[in-house]
Amino acid sequence: MTPQTATTSYIYSYKYDFHHSDLCKLESRQVFEKEENDKLLFSNIEVEPSISPFIKTRFEIISTSNDYSELIESVKSQRIEIEGFKAEYLILNGDETAYDERRKKLNDIGHCIEGEPNYENPTITYAICTYQGLWYFGVLVKHNSDWQKHKQKPCSFSNSISMNIAKTLVSIAAKGDKSTQLLDACCGVGTIMLEACISGFKIEGCDLNWKACKNTRENLAFYEYEANVYRSDIKDIDKKYDASIIDLPYNLTTYSDDTITTNIIESVAKLTNRIVIVSITDIEPIIQKCGLKVTDFCRVEKRGKSKFTRSIWVCEK
Repeated sequence: MTPQTATTSYIYSYKYDFHHSDLCKLESRQVFEKEENDKLLFSNIEVEPSISPFIKTRFEIISTSNDYSELIESVKSQRIEIEGFKAEYLILNGDETAYDERRKKLNDIGHCIEGEPNYENPTITYAICTYQGLWYFGVLVKHNSDWQKHKQKPCSFSNSISMNIAKTLVSIAAKGDKSTQLLDACCGVGTIMLEACISGFKIEGCDLNWKACKNTRENLAFYEYEANVYRSDIKDIDKKYDASIIDLPYNLTTYSDDTITTNIIESVAKLTNRIVIVSITDIEPIIQKCGLKVTDFCRVEKRGKSKFTRSIWVCEK
């Protein structure tokens, strides 16, 4: 990856397992309109790291130089005065700077800032990093892992979608835009809705199964999230949405066939122009039959005792 500075405001660092590589790249294409590479992404688009299960940090670039001493002088010239700050050295892929040298450079940055530091609860975190011969100084925002508490949700289902995939589906459907009004068209136990709610996205859900709606409402209430859940056939919903997510029935505990799949997709297509669909079979002919175009796609293997592959289709009219 070639570093960018003229139009780049942010450096995003990523962390993911190999089996989530394609999913991560799909998300970055949809949110940033380009793929992460080398677990890094340079962009002028600002998103919160915690909307993605894979974004580890967001680094907002303030100064950059190919000469470390020049960078320090640039930071000094800004005369930053702030109480409660923290300084960190951000290690990016390929940075082989020794520990002692990193500590020295971290001290250099700390001495450029006027104010009393706070290492436990900082008001702001400044950082220094290097990548491919360039040095950067900026503001660091880290991923907030509070969403991991959803592992303890009161209602769950063994084959329900994983939290990682659910969180990614939300960011993909909304393209990272929290003003987007989302619909979870087959909400199940509400895994997707939980991830949308904790990240601040606006979402509603519906399911024909009364028990699914009950479980979703119970899970939402457990974490004190507020979102509408409709017990309804999707064809009877008459609201419009900016985007929808459909985690299609797997025909494991709930019967499903091509006719049911077609009816669900056709009904949702009347409510929105953008749909992200999850399936365990090849449904591209059905998607095309419903008047939708597949604009992006990836596969994700389910790990564990029950193994199968999920396909994720990004569709638009």
